[in-house]
Amino acid sequence: MGSGPQFAGESAPVSPNTVTVLSGATFALSYASGDIDSKAPLGFFSEDFRLISHWALRVGGHQVQPLSHLLEESFRCRFVGQVMAGTSRLLVERDRYVGYGLHEDIMVTNLGRQPVTTEVTLEVGSDFADLFAVKESRAPGVPVGHAEVDGTALILTAEGADHRGSPIGIRIEAPGAIIKGRRLCFPLTLAPHGEWRGLIHARPVINGQVLPASFPSGRPTADTQPSRRLDQWRQVTSVIQSSDSAVSEVLVRSRQDLGGLRIFDSDHDQTPVVAAGSPWFMTLFGRDSLLTAYMAMTLDPSLAFGVLETLARHQGTKVVEATEEQPGRILHEVRFEAQSRLHLGGKRSYYGTIDATPLFVVLLGECARWHGASDRIRALLPAADKAMAWIDGYGDRDGDGFIEYERMTDKGLANQGWKDSWDGITFADGTVAKAPIALCEVQGYVYAAFRARAFLADLYDDPGLAASCRSRATQLKEAFNERFWLPERGWFAIGLDQDKHPIDALASNMGQALAMGIVDASLAPLVAQHLVSPPMFSGWGVRTLAATMGAYDPLSYHNGSVWPHDNALIAYGLMSNGFVREAQLIAEGILAAANSYGGRLPELFGGLGRDSYSTPVPYPTSCSPQAWASAAPIHLARALLGLEPSIPEGVLRLQPHLLPGQSSMTIEGLSLAGEHVDIHVSDQTCWVGGLPQDVKWVRSS
Repeated sequence: MGSGPQFAGESAPVSPNTVTVLSGATFALSYASGDIDSKAPLGFFSEDFRLISHWALRVGGHQVQPLSHLLEESFRCRFVGQVMAGTSRLLVERDRYVGYGLHEDIMVTNLGRQPVTTEVTLEVGSDFADLFAVKESRAPGVPVGHAEVDGTALILTAEGADHRGSPIGIRIEAPGAIIKGRRLCFPLTLAPHGEWRGLIHARPVINGQVLPASFPSGRPTADTQPSRRLDQWRQVTSVIQSSDSAVSEVLVRSRQDLGGLRIFDSDHDQTPVVAAGSPWFMTLFGRDSLLTAYMAMTLDPSLAFGVLETLARHQGTKVVEATEEQPGRILHEVRFEAQSRLHLGGKRSYYGTIDATPLFVVLLGECARWHGASDRIRALLPAADKAMAWIDGYGDRDGDGFIEYERMTDKGLANQGWKDSWDGITFADGTVAKAPIALCEVQGYVYAAFRARAFLADLYDDPGLAASCRSRATQLKEAFNERFWLPERGWFAIGLDQDKHPIDALASNMGQALAMGIVDASLAPLVAQHLVSPPMFSGWGVRTLAATMGAYDPLSYHNGSVWPHDNALIAYGLMSNGFVREAQLIAEGILAAANSYGGRLPELFGGLGRDSYSTPVPYPTSCSPQAWASAAPIHLARALLGLEPSIPEGVLRLQPHLLPGQSSMTIEGLSLAGEHVDIHVSDQTCWVGGLPQDVKWVRSS
């Protein structure tokens, strides 16, 4: 995950039992009880500030014992607990909704035979900490600012808390409550089997304005904006199912999480984009969002347009060292509206990524394959050409035909590929490589970008450009296989360092290069063999770095951990190149890991072996849900189906190789050129219905 120059510190560990309720870039992190403790990286976050750092429900002065929680939607969760009041058991239910603010319905039921007189108390507080201070365990954790009472509302504010000196706060409305300091108190008497209901509205105060309630009292949940947006998402996205119910469960969770991770710019709210991941990356990241949209094409190919159009609006136009902006460059990170004043040198965007720019062109080409020619694709061609110009100019800084990175200031990211931790790129002996660095997989992205631009040129009747791009792709492929291949080791170098020496560690990077088509067919068998060899394959997935390498650490961020998105791309590349057994092995491992996490894949997990650990060992600061991890099962399904549409060529290709024990897989409502297509694949049969006119389907053996 790209983290940007502002994320220099270590992330605070997020417990695997943390419950995340989110709507766009607003989210709440709590314990399984529903409570929020300022000593942990929990809270209600809006506008990139922790507006609630303490939120503790007490009944009769006692903590509520958690029994269960049910995440009914990404924006809604029900917490169930109990408290003993003498001989009576009190059932405590909390329905939490997150929109612009946080809404909570509380119900207490007396399950006993005796009446109970007690008090329900909600203790609240805010440290108004910056999101990144919470992430890096730098938050004060104690209430700041001042509190005032307005009727039955408690208002907590911190003057000048944001980066523009504007006041921020939280208004907590609790009808029927008695406010005592920072406590909201509800006295109640419950008859046997009687119940009490209360509600809490917590709404952010930004620039002195209270944000509107997303879940106003009396309005059905289905009639609220978060619910309507998810319903619209369900209507346009496909449903992917497997005969294996455990696989289906993972695919359902991926669909739900990707819907919840969408974020909306108020100026362009009809073209949502996808945030990178909760809790620390609830904003648009160039690389992450592009790859997520690419891997989610089988679910919703229209999501790609929101990502592409948003990134095109923020495409670099000038050279700015502080943000690493360059003409034609696609950004690394952007923050919307009030969030834009954050840590990017006072700027809205940071551009320090080497791979987002070619991936922009790759995704646009993929859109053309799924949609055919359209006005939206044509409108994005100038941005694609600016990106190609950046590749030839600023990207290839020394003119050797490979693109490489080196940060422009000491505050930028030292590594600017997807393995962007400071020690993410190492030699076999563990020595950290020095920039400028030309990464293996990034050359694959550039190769795929040349081919995508050639495809687009054919589509829009520019044969000269098509021929030129194909020629450039061929030249790059030949140079790559000559310079990056290590014949004495039998694998591809991670990259070339500042002296053009091959960075010789055995790592997963070459698997993504394989997926992009740049690996020569004669070398692909050795690549496949190494990717699933014991040093690389943990049983749950391909490690980022082989266990035989000097920097290997199975619990590191990029030097031995397992990343689901990396594995999905690798499995797709293996399957596309005919390595069926290897691709199935990876798909089975990743899907089994997802089941061990309740169907939701985290950003990454430890690389410790499945032969020694019956479940994958969590990585303590992993985002969950996380966009490209959520998209990984969708891309694995595409790989297993061998699903390759090309609307301009009038063909939908299927080459299914389902998992052992998986008798069938279906897709309902696959979006192709405006039509909704149904696909059913089984051991013996293959059926496709609803194809666009003049498009035929072909099953390859």
